[in-house]
Amino acid sequence: MAKIQLTKNTIAIAALGLLALGALVSWVRQPTPHPQPHGPAEIDVATSDYIEREIQRRMHASLLTLNKELALQVGKVYPPTEYRNAGERKKILVTGGAGFVGSHLVDALMAQGHEVTVVDNFYTGRRQNIEHWVGHPNFQLIVHDVQEPIFLQVDQIYHLASPASPPHYQHNPIKTIKTNAVGTLNMLGLARRVKAEFLLASTSEVYGDPEVHPQPESYWGHVNPIGPRACYDEGKRVAETMAVAYQQQEQVSIHIARIFNTFGPRMHPNDGRVVSNFIIQALQGKPITIYGEGQQTRSFQYVSDLVSGLMKLMNSNVSVPVNLGNPDEYSILDFATFVRDEVASDAAIAFMPASRDDPQRRKPDILRAEQLLGWTPQVPVREGIHKTIEYFRRELRLDMSLNALELPRSDKKSPGSGATGPKRKLNNAAQWSDVDPRILPRTAVTEGEFVVPKDDEEAA
Repeated sequence: MAKIQLTKNTIAIAALGLLALGALVSWVRQPTPHPQPHGPAEIDVATSDYIEREIQRRMHASLLTLNKELALQVGKVYPPTEYRNAGERKKILVTGGAGFVGSHLVDALMAQGHEVTVVDNFYTGRRQNIEHWVGHPNFQLIVHDVQEPIFLQVDQIYHLASPASPPHYQHNPIKTIKTNAVGTLNMLGLARRVKAEFLLASTSEVYGDPEVHPQPESYWGHVNPIGPRACYDEGKRVAETMAVAYQQQEQVSIHIARIFNTFGPRMHPNDGRVVSNFIIQALQGKPITIYGEGQQTRSFQYVSDLVSGLMKLMNSNVSVPVNLGNPDEYSILDFATFVRDEVASDAAIAFMPASRDDPQRRKPDILRAEQLLGWTPQVPVREGIHKTIEYFRRELRLDMSLNALELPRSDKKSPGSGATGPKRKLNNAAQWSDVDPRILPRTAVTEGEFVVPKDDEEAA
């Protein structure tokens, strides 16, 4: 009897094994539907690749959970935020969220009680811009380059990732082009897949050296496609083209903001922009440098005005490009004198040879923003300049203190790191993750990996 029972058990186990094997073979031949890879084409992938990606996806999900758990810091006080229940709270992705404008946008979104994920490779972003949110249950930081695809479930995407100041985008024009072309393609692909609202942070540089003044959104521009600024100008123009193509072909809900000169706290002191240059030079008593005769004009808006415009645009049904800028127009010479007077500096004004392809006039026509968004700048330039001057005063004092104490900053090598040679430019994402385990680099992703480039090799 025992033998008969054993035989029955063996047969049952064998039958179950055959059924499982048959199910596996059937699944391999016709796998369960899964998310398609990135881009406009629906390209199928090998089953083995899909299994590997699924394992990586689950591993990455575990890493994200661990990141939040490790990031909870006992006793840390965060800026105040509104409470929103799950139905009202949006999941929002901000690329370039550790940058100047991006970090202010993150502050505003967090204050409203939304869940915010920042994706930044720290090419120009800075650690201190967002570290006050690290550990908050609604905040997530992913060290990642948008040139590589990323898979997240979000409701809105603010795509700000790109070098924006001339020294930064001209330092590595290939990276600038790839960030604006490939990076925008990746984010549009993500928006299509998860049906998220998409906002492109474009620029007034799409107008080039304009022959129409002020510049309405209907103006097509006057751009030199092979000039020193072309990597940024044309990168943003093609990004706008891709956004509209995704809207027309894939029904992605898009918004395009053409951003004019913006200033405020968290500007990088060495970003080479007019406002930061003039304030730093005036505070240090150095000659204020003007390229050309100073008769070229610019219009300057305070960063909080821009952030409010971006949020209004995202939450509207407006899909045509919208200028966001302050129409108050200054000649560069008048603005340099104005900044010097506000700083109460006796710095001289030095005239240098004119920059190649420097636009001669720049002023936004904001009628569309006024009519469609109900948006106008609220912060007077003088008030914004005062706040920015005080910010740079603190930065310079901190620099002096750190230099005196020889303490490392986020853009300097840590003691004992064994690093030799020249200091890395700006901040380095891997360096930060090495010394701060709360910030996880993209070590396991479903497509591609974030590889931190060596010095001067970002465009490889």
